Amino acid sequence: MTIYVVNPNSSQNVTEGIDRAIDPMRAASPVPIEAHTLAEGPPGIETQAHVDGVVAPLLAQCAALETRASAFVIACYSDPGLAALREQSARPVLGIAEASILTAMTLGQRFGIISILSKSIPRHMRYVGAMGVLDRLAGDQPLEMGVLELADATRTFERLKVVGANLRDAAGADVLILGCAGMTAFRTDLEDHLGVPVVEPCQAATAMAIGRVAQQMTR
Repeated sequence: MTIYVVNPNSSQNVTEGIDRAIDPMRAASPVPIEAHTLAEGPPGIETQAHVDGVVAPLLAQCAALETRASAFVIACYSDPGLAALREQSARPVLGIAEASILTAMTLGQRFGIISILSKSIPRHMRYVGAMGVLDRLAGDQPLEMGVLELADATRTFERLKVVGANLRDAAGADVLILGCAGMTAFRTDLEDHLGVPVVEPCQAATAMAIGRVAQQMTR
């Protein structure tokens, strides 16, 4: 049985970054953890159309993995298909956006989200509103970089430092969330630079999945 962390975009580079981010957590997991790429997905999920378009192939891939799965993690910050996969699967299903927000609220009073693009923010605002925690959101600000552009580590980290500092200083965020699975490599360095907790969503959701699996194994 395995925890499957599914990247709904088709970028293998993003999946490899997710795999590196969750690798230290494997020692704490009672079952193996595997990162998968959704080959049918777009190179980056950047629009509502992208979010909606990956749901059917994501559900199909997870259905094929169901009998071998201990849990599923949807590794996209829009949590595409989260409710549908929870309905389809008998396993625990975690979305990285939901998990990161819940985690952030245990680390600080007001969280800030670092988005990839301005057009991502309305989706995030709808989601935070649906979770009923808008009063805990300090702000959501974009890097103005697409998913594939995040592979430029130097430029990405410079933008993360600027946007993160603005969320901390101007918006009053005391904990930050990296609002894309393509930002996995930067959590520790950004946390050290800004001096506030930084939540990497794939790690947050995988930690919850490990906890759910471990809990089930004690029944």
